[in-house]
Amino acid sequence: MEKPIRRPLALGLTILAALVRVAPHPPNFAPVGGMSLFAGARLRGWMAYLLPLALMAVTDPIVGGYSKTTPFIYASFLINVWIGRSLRASESPWRIGSAAVLGSVQFFLLSNFAVWLFGYPHNWTGLTTCYALAIPFFGPTLVSDLLATGVLFGLHAVLSRTIYTPERLMQAS
Repeated sequence: MEKPIRRPLALGLTILAALVRVAPHPPNFAPVGGMSLFAGARLRGWMAYLLPLALMAVTDPIVGGYSKTTPFIYASFLINVWIGRSLRASESPWRIGSAAVLGSVQFFLLSNFAVWLFGYPHNWTGLTTCYALAIPFFGPTLVSDLLATGVLFGLHAVLSRTIYTPERLMQAS
C-alpha cells in the first residue's frame, strides 16, 4: 500500500491544466488527456482517479460538455489515469510520449464508439463511417495530448528540482 504523500506541486499542475481547458481553444485541442495521464503518474491513490473526474465535472458546464457520450469520455480519461500509473517512477520522454499516444488512441476508439452507439446505424457501415468521419479530429487530439503531457511532466520535473524538491523523482547522477 502506498504511503499517503502530499503532492502539492502535482496537484497544482493538474488543476492548472483543467483551468486551461476553459480557455478558448480549437476543437479537440484541450489538455484533458495529458492532465489525466499526469494525474495517474504523479498523484497518489484515489486522488489520481477522482481529481480528473471532478475537474471534468466542474469544467464541463463551462465548455458545454454533457451528452449521452459523457460516461464514455469520462471512462476514457480514467483509462488515461490507469495508463499514467505505469509512469509513476519514470521521467523517460519515450515512455511518457508513448503513453500519451496510447491515451490518444484509446480516447479516439472509445469516444467514437460512443458516437456510433448513439448516432449511427448499428451495422458495419455505420461503424466504419463513424470512425472514418472522426479521423480529422484525431490529429488535434494527439497534438494536444502530446503538448499537455510534455508541458505537465516537464514542468513537474523542473519545478521538483528547483522549487519543491520533496516531489523529485530522480536523483542527479
